[in-house]
Amino acid sequence: MKSNTAAGKRYVKRFIPTMTAYVVALFGATWALRHYDPQGVALVILSVLPALPIIGVIGVMGLYLVEEKDEYVRVRLVTAMLGGLALMLSITSAWGFMEEAGVLPHMPAYFAFILWCAGMGLTQCVMALRDRISGAGE
Repeated sequence: MKSNTAAGKRYVKRFIPTMTAYVVALFGATWALRHYDPQGVALVILSVLPALPIIGVIGVMGLYLVEEKDEYVRVRLVTAMLGGLALMLSITSAWGFMEEAGVLPHMPAYFAFILWCAGMGLTQCVMALRDRISGAGE
């Protein structure tokens, strides 16, 4: 999501520290889980710790969508989010049925966010390619 609007600049200022917190939480929790044998509440906290910044990223994206005044940018963002949602739901639904039948192994639930982001990125690439081919944006 590249935007030179005021909302886009605020988005970047929020997104970078939130993703930095995710990297720190992920590596820190993984390290602690491997080097210690946490039990009970400590295990729960370490297990959920990397999810908190991901929830923050979703909030940052939502804020950007609400704050963005440029309708064109907002429509493209919503289109990309819907493309990501379509990819995520398609893959997780098909995977779930194949997993239930014993065809595929279990996929951790956190892959849903990864698939959603990948779908958003692919949708943005398709939109940019479509614009380039049609000559839009010139």
